[in-house]
Amino acid sequence: MEEMDNPEQGGDISRKIISIAAGEAHTLALTGDGKVYSWGRGTFGRLGTGSEEDCHFPVRVNFFDSDDDVDREEKLKIVAIAAGSYHSLALADDGSVWGWGYNIYGQIGVTGENNLTPHLLEGFFGLGSPGSSTRDQETNTEKPLKIASVEAGGMMSLAIDSLGSLWMWGNCPHPSQNESLEFSLISSASPVPVWNFHGHTVVKVACGNEHVIALVSAGETHEGGDLICYSWGGNTHGQLGLGHKENMTNPKIIEAFNLESRLEIYDIACGAFHTALLAKRKKPTESLESLCWTFGLGDNGQLGHGTTQSLPSPEIVTELPKRIFLVSIGCGLFHTSVVSSEGEVWSWGMEKGLGLCPDARFTGPDAGDALSPILIPRNGLVDRKFPEPLEVACGGAHTVLVGDGGFRVWSWGRGRSGVLGNRGTHDCYSPALVSWPLSNNSVDNEYIEEKNSLENLESEKRFSEVMAEMNLLRSKFSVMERYASVLHGSIFGKPFQEEDIPVSLQNSGTFDIGKEWENMLESSDQRKLARLEMFYRDMLAGVKDKLMKRRIYEIVHECIKSNTDKTSE
Repeated sequence: MEEMDNPEQGGDISRKIISIAAGEAHTLALTGDGKVYSWGRGTFGRLGTGSEEDCHFPVRVNFFDSDDDVDREEKLKIVAIAAGSYHSLALADDGSVWGWGYNIYGQIGVTGENNLTPHLLEGFFGLGSPGSSTRDQETNTEKPLKIASVEAGGMMSLAIDSLGSLWMWGNCPHPSQNESLEFSLISSASPVPVWNFHGHTVVKVACGNEHVIALVSAGETHEGGDLICYSWGGNTHGQLGLGHKENMTNPKIIEAFNLESRLEIYDIACGAFHTALLAKRKKPTESLESLCWTFGLGDNGQLGHGTTQSLPSPEIVTELPKRIFLVSIGCGLFHTSVVSSEGEVWSWGMEKGLGLCPDARFTGPDAGDALSPILIPRNGLVDRKFPEPLEVACGGAHTVLVGDGGFRVWSWGRGRSGVLGNRGTHDCYSPALVSWPLSNNSVDNEYIEEKNSLENLESEKRFSEVMAEMNLLRSKFSVMERYASVLHGSIFGKPFQEEDIPVSLQNSGTFDIGKEWENMLESSDQRKLARLEMFYRDMLAGVKDKLMKRRIYEIVHECIKSNTDKTSE
């Protein structure tokens, strides 16, 4: 059964997802009309729904509590979202930032307890930018600074303002002007500017539990091909990509991606203690292709290099197909996923790249960490590609993919607490549709549930049929292999090996028995020929003996019959 087309896909931006973000056990989705939806584990208020209850399907996040604020709610347009381990961020089109969820380190931008609903950050008001003077700040105290993008990871939050300056709050590896100070994470509920990139433009940033990766322009403004990759923070597993495992208080250039590099980084992602980058050549080539680089902790194969070794320097994930263009990359705690422009998804790391944590392991022939990229097909053996992929995001133990131009969402991995958004709580080892789009109409909801249920049942049935056929073929092949081995051993006196397969059969798939017999005789030594002769004599003697026994039986049978006929007369 093919996946059913979305009847609402005709351009309804309220049902089109333009961005996703995944935390430890929750997911955020941003729609084209600027609304935010969340689902998964509700502990600490990370879903922003006003409670700590889990949500098994997407629910809308309201930014104003009062019924009197309905007008303001509808006018507020969110343009970006981000998720840390247990907290969430949202950026509005007016440059304001909202935060909710876990707040022990001030990562949602307020002092005090966790917030179950979105809270407007006031720390940016009147601060100016890291490059502005004190006088500038004094003359602009009533004008809020406009933020252009937000990011979150672990227990920290980051933002880039409209001037390209970077801000940090929560439990952060904040750079220090004093190089002699030892590295430490500093907690702050107020956004603090990163002065190290003054005079440059921070274009993109990502963070893990203790480290930060930033793409920064070489000059004051960003021009194509001029980005330099910096890193700083905790580096106990080499997650900074600097060639060593020493912690860094201040940003350092990753030399593989300096200004002279032939490669330009265009997407970055951080796991708990590993980093993944997507790079393309600065000079255009005939084919559009990209490379994936990883470094840091590799205990569960999350680097994709075929080993569990940790790496302090960037290395290319060589087992990804060549000549493909990767549009998005995501890192979970201990797994990594990428998606190509053609809709193919590869994952690697903990539990076959699914991200399942040790307390959710499954058994069977497919169990175990994926040390190299494995293809995650959309619909088993029937369809391997996802239509019109936009973005992939990895949570603590789950993966979410937006495809079909934003009108459909798939998820897989750990399902407890409704993390996968498919109205269930079971783990999914293959992609399942998230209950999207939503509707206030109960008929539409029933349609969505029925569609997901039918598709899951059909997929399981198809998979069972394929596995049954494979097992039957495997059984037949095993019998044929044993028969060939017995026959070969009887003739040649040794077990059948792969090199014993005739050349004509290897090259063309057809078997010229006359030619192969001549070739075998020509290449046989005296001992082998003697054995063949002995086998032939024994076989010939056995056949003659059998023929003689049958002839004797026939003669005796004829005599008995003749005597019986005479007696009856």
